[in-house]
Amino acid sequence: MDKRKVIYYTDVLNDEFSTFQATRPKIDGSYDYERKSPMQRLLRFFLYRIVMYPVVVFYGRVIFQQKIVGKKKLKPYRGRGYFLYGNHTQPLGDALLQTRLPWPVSTYVIVHPNNLKVPVLGKWTPALGGLPLPDGLQAYRNFLNAIKGRIAEGHPVVIYPEAHIWPYYTKIRPFPDTSFAYPVELGVPTFCFVNTYQKGRFRKRPKMVTYIDGHF
Repeated sequence: MDKRKVIYYTDVLNDEFSTFQATRPKIDGSYDYERKSPMQRLLRFFLYRIVMYPVVVFYGRVIFQQKIVGKKKLKPYRGRGYFLYGNHTQPLGDALLQTRLPWPVSTYVIVHPNNLKVPVLGKWTPALGGLPLPDGLQAYRNFLNAIKGRIAEGHPVVIYPEAHIWPYYTKIRPFPDTSFAYPVELGVPTFCFVNTYQKGRFRKRPKMVTYIDGHF
């Protein structure tokens, strides 16, 4: 458990405060982004709907007491692909709690390749919708094709443009304009969500309130 109470930063764009360290795995042209075999699809359904989501609900409602404001803005777009951009403030929370926003529609998330090395959860990341950033031209083509395919199927694709985890940070950090290349190229709606933290009445852990806005 992360017991740090104060974290100092020097570089707002590049400082990383996740406690997990790993050697970045190489995502080359042989990486299977599509995962279209019947067994892979069945595994995704089982892990996403039956195993993970009950954990997500417990994690959101009990651990973080998460309140979602503006979820109704997503409902008219159910069945249409769009992008969701959020601030990056929780190692495990950002991986899990974004699934509550468009539920029951399942999401896919652009992730750093190091996520594939996380103990236990890492090996299930692809089945749960993680799309690791590619290395090399062929891998990049496969990566873009996977994003286009998930959007065409009506799935939201989640992006954390700040890229680096700053636990409980209360402001929006700078991020590159290139983060918005995907919705611009595909011409699809974009929403943003912001996880904020407010003092709870009875616990030290702050309560999470997530605001959704858009579309843009």
